[in-house]
Amino acid sequence: MSIPVPSIRRREGVDASGWDDSVPEVLRRVYASRGIVSAQDGELRLARLLAPDLMGGMQKAAELLARAIRDQVRIVVVGDFDCDGATGTAVAVRGLRLLGAENVAYRVPHRVEHGYGLSPALVADMASMAPDLVLTVDSGIACVAGVAAARARGWQVVVSDHHLPGPVLPDADAIVDPNLDGDAFPSKALAGVGVVFYLLLAIRRVLREGGAPAAATADLSRLLDLVAVGTVADLVPLDYNNRVLVAAGLQRIRRGECQPGVTALAAVAGRALSTLCASDIGFAIAPRLNAAGRLEDMAVGIECLLTDDPVEAGRLAEALDAINAERRELQQQMVDQAEALLEALPIPEGGLPPIVCLHDPGWHPGVVGLVASKVKERLHRPVLAFAPAEPGSDRLRGSARSIAGFHVRDALAEVDATCPGLIERFGGHAMAAGLSLAAGNLEALVEALEAVAARRLDPASLAREILSDGPLDGRDFSRALAEQLRLAGPWGQAFPEPVFDNEFELLDWRTVGERHLKLRVLVEGRREPLSAIHFGGCTGQPPPQRLRMAYQLDLDDFRGRRDIQLLVRHIEPA
Repeated sequence: MSIPVPSIRRREGVDASGWDDSVPEVLRRVYASRGIVSAQDGELRLARLLAPDLMGGMQKAAELLARAIRDQVRIVVVGDFDCDGATGTAVAVRGLRLLGAENVAYRVPHRVEHGYGLSPALVADMASMAPDLVLTVDSGIACVAGVAAARARGWQVVVSDHHLPGPVLPDADAIVDPNLDGDAFPSKALAGVGVVFYLLLAIRRVLREGGAPAAATADLSRLLDLVAVGTVADLVPLDYNNRVLVAAGLQRIRRGECQPGVTALAAVAGRALSTLCASDIGFAIAPRLNAAGRLEDMAVGIECLLTDDPVEAGRLAEALDAINAERRELQQQMVDQAEALLEALPIPEGGLPPIVCLHDPGWHPGVVGLVASKVKERLHRPVLAFAPAEPGSDRLRGSARSIAGFHVRDALAEVDATCPGLIERFGGHAMAAGLSLAAGNLEALVEALEAVAARRLDPASLAREILSDGPLDGRDFSRALAEQLRLAGPWGQAFPEPVFDNEFELLDWRTVGERHLKLRVLVEGRREPLSAIHFGGCTGQPPPQRLRMAYQLDLDDFRGRRDIQLLVRHIEPA
């Protein structure tokens, strides 16, 4: 199959004169291209966070939970089985206890047994817990039937979520979601963990106004490490508000002022707390938490984040690390199978379809999202991957991953509106979504989605581009700049890590493992060779002798050495 070849495009130059000369020129250039044109714009202070009361429904939700804390009724937090849901659940439980709640428990749905969120099946299983109030975290806005089932049992329900609402809202006692139609909260990018953190801030204010002693001294900033982990893991856009939250959480982590579970997860991943950055969360901590929800029970991950015992945290982190190793092996098998399916796809004369849908009856439903993500990166197309909801089931669970310019959740909503009954349930964001349907409906769904994608996708958005922050001078290839770039973010979705491009002379190369390319290169203006690694870059052919590379400047601390290396994103002949 012909894979779209990326091209390198340099970002347009932006005036960065508003920055002080103490900031390196390279960093000023990077910041300015991302809209941060002065030191004041780049100042990430908690005092500049948006106010909680700007969010619709916040006052009512805070009053209900403040009353529940004062009356010491039974509160059960219902989370989700991904990293955002796990950190959000831990933030909610820890935060409510800090505010004086003595009767707080949590429950997280099992992916196979209960499905997503507060489902009727989960409500039935929660009956023995006898909650007086249920607080959903990172879920709930689509749980119409589950909320109704909970309220039919006499439970109060407060929904805290960040997902886009459907045409019908759940009949909850209160709903807090910045993405509700007409909600005035300026930032729509909060993750689920961010929404529940905001809710805790509002509860504290209500309790303090009522003279509650625990609320008077409650330091909710102790939870910001968890907020940072969940926000980065959920790949929500890092707008200013989210960058403030993540930066504050990273500062606590680097000072060692984080939950024992975060410390233990960093340790099993081989990451130093003192230099931990957003990419360490995304590539090391989050996958270990997510693996529990994909293959086992997310309660293992939540318990790791809730325990105050470092020994217990270490034991649970090791268990999560083992589950993650199993997940990686299963993921690679499924990705290999997906590539075989791609090779067998009939490709029309016009090329690849605008959206790609893959299904294998042997796939695991907890890993299809990772498969969709890998295939999307390879094809630069929206991709949906499907697996049986459980072995032998006639129901499918699917995960969608998209590209800029195609709102995949809205595409599913259009299919649901024009072909009612085709999809059983769906939800998500612009770039990622989940759905379930009868296996017999898959062919019709694919046809409907291809029609929607053909209308909605601008062909120009299917061209693969790597945005570069321009070249580095020979003197810029330094340990000092690499360290500054690492800690200068936080980098992430919609605020991407700096990528540069230069022409290099190839000195030598070799294959590492089966898929990776290790190079030594020379750049103009620098005498010493540079080491570069291109993960997954082995094509079976030698790289060109003169090459142009898009790369990130990274630290190389392997086996105690303090050097730099280039993380290669693309190679083409110079």
